[in-house]
This record gives sequence, structure tokens and C-alpha cells, in this order.
Amino acid sequence: MRPAMAVLTLVLLTSGACGGSDPSPAPASPDPSSPSSPTASSRLTLMLKDSPFSDAKALLVTFSEVTVHKSGGDWITMPFADGGSTRTCDLKKLQTAQDILGVGTLPTGHYTQLRLVVSSAKIYLQNASSGPACASSLSIQGPSFDVVIPSGEIRLNREFDLTAAGGGGTTMILLDFDGDRSVRMTGNGRYMMSPVIAIVSVS
Repeated sequence: MRPAMAVLTLVLLTSGACGGSDPSPAPASPDPSSPSSPTASSRLTLMLKDSPFSDAKALLVTFSEVTVHKSGGDWITMPFADGGSTRTCDLKKLQTAQDILGVGTLPTGHYTQLRLVVSSAKIYLQNASSGPACASSLSIQGPSFDVVIPSGEIRLNREFDLTAAGGGGTTMILLDFDGDRSVRMTGNGRYMMSPVIAIVSVS
């Protein structure tokens, strides 16, 4: 009896060491839908042009915020072109030119709106600007008139998609700030602005 039991024990030990399956589970493959998976991204550029206020030599408009709304998500802030906290553009210089308002890398997906906030504006009737069309700040020598802005928030209901074609897609949106329709003189000689901005194209 003892030799038989010894042989049986040896067979069991040998089969467990050489041919058995590994009881530990194989590592799971990454789930593309998992929140920890890398998110695809795409580059968005916002360009600005203008049909400016015709009576002015310069019309400086300062933007304090640009955001875009992702479908089913939140508002995402677009960085300004030079990384500043604001961006000022001389609309008079954007009649025949375009300049970058904001540029950044955002998650791919479907977007439903753009929102811009105009925080201040100045009109110069005598002196023109000698600097760039847009910068983090602009200044012009000479007398100016502050423009009253009752509400500087503009929402543009234009849907667009950001895709990552070829490993990094690029989308450009061209905005038109209509200075003539935006600015008016009140009866007491003051200027008021109700910003009129339209999306010209998405490409």
C-alpha cells in the first residue's frame, strides 16, 4: 500500500507543476471608454475680422472671455492667442485683414455654442493705431471716448464638430464683428455698444 500511495502523490505533484492552468486572471485590456483613457483632442482657432465703425480712426474692443459649449458637457474656456487674460483688437484694422482671437487644443466632439464677453471699448476719432491689430493690450495717444456696454456677453448658436483626423485635426472659425451695427451715439453725445458678432465660416 505505501509504494502505491507514494506513486500517486508523485503523479499529482508532477501534473500540477507541468500542465495546469494559471489560476491568476490575465490583465484586462484598456477600455477606450474608461475615464482614465487618453482623450482625443483637436486644435481650434478663432479668427476675427470686422466691418468697422465708419466714423472712427480706431475702435479698440477688449475681450475678457471666450468659451465654447460641448454637447452634453460644460463650457470650456478658449485661451487667448498670446496667453493673456484679455485680448484687445482694433476693429478698424480688421476691415481687410484677420487676426487670431483665441487658439487652443480641446477635446474632440460635437459643440453647440460659442460665448464671447466684451468687457470694454474705446473710440478714437483723431488718431489711428500704429501697433498690431490685436494684442493682450493696445494703447493709442490722443483723446478717446469710452463706450458704454450694457451687456457684453454674446452667444453664437452655431454647431460644429472637432475631429482628430490624422492624429490631430484643426478647425478654424471666422468671426465678423460688425462695428457699424454695434456702436451708436446717444442723444447726450455718449457712445453705446451692443456687440453684433456673426460666424462667417467653419472650416
